[in-house]
Amino acid sequence: MTNFEIRDVILDSDQVRVWSETDRLLHDWPVVYTLDGEGRIYVGESVNVAKRFRQHLGSSAKSGLTTARVVVDDTFNKSVCLDLESFLIRRLAGEAHFSVLNGNAGITNANYYRREAYQAKFGAIFEALRADGIFRQSAKEIENSALFKLSPFKALSEDQLHVVVDVLEGLFDDIAEGLGSSIVVQGSPGTGKTVVAIFLIKLLRDIEAWGASAPIPEAAVLEDFFTDESQLALTKFRVGLVVPQQSLRKSIQRVFDKTPGLDAGMVCSPFNVGEDPGHFDLLVVDEAHRLTQRASQGSGFQNKRYSDITTRLFGEDDKTKTQLDWIAKKSTHQMFLIDREQSVRPADVPSHLVEALLGATTANKRRYRLKAQHRVRAGSDYVGYVRNVLAGVDMPALDFGEYDLRFYDDFAQMRGDIRDKDHDVGLARLVAGYAWKWASKKDRTAFDISIDGEQLQWNTQEIDWVSSKTSVDEMGSIHTIQGYDLNYAGVVIGPDLRYNLDTERIEFARANYYDTNGKMNNNQLGLVYTDDQLLGYVRNIYAVLMTRGIMGTFVYVCDPPLRERLRPYFGSQ
Repeated sequence: MTNFEIRDVILDSDQVRVWSETDRLLHDWPVVYTLDGEGRIYVGESVNVAKRFRQHLGSSAKSGLTTARVVVDDTFNKSVCLDLESFLIRRLAGEAHFSVLNGNAGITNANYYRREAYQAKFGAIFEALRADGIFRQSAKEIENSALFKLSPFKALSEDQLHVVVDVLEGLFDDIAEGLGSSIVVQGSPGTGKTVVAIFLIKLLRDIEAWGASAPIPEAAVLEDFFTDESQLALTKFRVGLVVPQQSLRKSIQRVFDKTPGLDAGMVCSPFNVGEDPGHFDLLVVDEAHRLTQRASQGSGFQNKRYSDITTRLFGEDDKTKTQLDWIAKKSTHQMFLIDREQSVRPADVPSHLVEALLGATTANKRRYRLKAQHRVRAGSDYVGYVRNVLAGVDMPALDFGEYDLRFYDDFAQMRGDIRDKDHDVGLARLVAGYAWKWASKKDRTAFDISIDGEQLQWNTQEIDWVSSKTSVDEMGSIHTIQGYDLNYAGVVIGPDLRYNLDTERIEFARANYYDTNGKMNNNQLGLVYTDDQLLGYVRNIYAVLMTRGIMGTFVYVCDPPLRERLRPYFGSQ
């Protein structure tokens, strides 16, 4: 294919006029361009870039953007330019060196003639722009970052787009009629629940800010929501994103802090919501299955917070109230993103309340499902397969094609292979169930885990552990990895699960499970948890761990009988 060129120009009316006269491609050909200045950047595409630049010169929103770079290629067409525009926006947002001024509604992922060949060229264009100072990190570093993976600049899949459109239509109808609403979006790991949540919030903010300085994005479906009526409905419309897990919450706060129209204060814990003096128009709850019921919290201070919030909201310390009730009380509209099979502790909202919520939203036609798998390249059958295997279901072993699924007898070999994969593609980590004491939390010199002569510590960083410099040499727990992607996951099924040869059942070994809050009885509500009940939570933990790996999952099992039970299902090294 013909080589591309990147042409630089100072964004000045006289220079744009002189510059545009040098080549027909600058006023009668599809191109992609960037405008930057004052730490901000805008990416666009046009068939008449000289005219578009004159429009930008008259825009107050683009003031201060003084440097333009135009990607010119005489083989470009409109589809290629839309694709390249989206490619660059996603990576600029994922690096966050610049504040990206684009909205997210115009991000595309459409197929077109010879797309694969053009996308191969995009890598070379990225490197040329990197050499010119637009990017600082390598493509691999950006694409493996939490900022990139959690960015609102995503091209939605067909089922994700369908959910966003239906949710918006229902939300605007309810606002117009003065009605409150509860919405549920269900999906197994990797279906993009968090993507939908973050995308939707950014889109709402863009609609609110829409006007002469922020034109309607070129998106065939979503542009229909950019109307005077929608903008008016969202005036002073307060939105919050509730994320129960601390690590994931901190990562999303970083994304919101770097995204125009969003801010880190929009991302909060359930406790933050309960203590907020105001009211929310919409609360979007990610990983809503991790909201909690009344139980012993991690500290006396947290127990008091729980009591104080419930009393403030409901007039008394009603111990039957859960964080689900807090969310409903503090907002007019709620959107819950749920996968009940990712509940990993008894303190999580009980299943009967989740079932009641699902039933109510089904009756009101506000329950939606995400089905397509976007993380694990083993296909949509993989998640259900893993869950069935861990549940002890007798079933035929499946072949997942090119997905790198391996079973190990030698943990040292698996550890070495994970290090090799991290060197090759990045984001390869070891993860395990909470089946060893966390001695290094108090003694930094202590090792927590010893397997086949290999010694490791649990994660030394609780916030964004997957991106930390030491994480490849550590073992991550469920609390550091739930909600995150890996390229390769090395999963250790610890001695908290075992296989009983007499009963031919997978069992929970309470003595080998060290998550105190994961097995504690609920004295607040008088609940006692049996081993069979706790088995369900621990199986969920391992199912979550085994659905993190995009390119592959490596498996090591500590209990010998369980190892032989699972070996046929996960291949062999």
